[in-house]
Amino acid sequence: MRDFSWKYFAMTGDVDAYMLYKEHGGVAMAEAAAVPEMAAAEETENHEENE
Repeated sequence: MRDFSWKYFAMTGDVDAYMLYKEHGGVAMAEAAAVPEMAAAEETENHEENE
């Protein structure tokens, strides 16, 4: 259900779908998944600046 509500929200922007996603703990999962991606992007930027 969490995956469906996120995909539906991402496609439509429907606030109710986001609220359903949030109720099912999706926000914490998405934030935890985004942290490694953000760290990798920051590391790439820092590496490019040092060259």
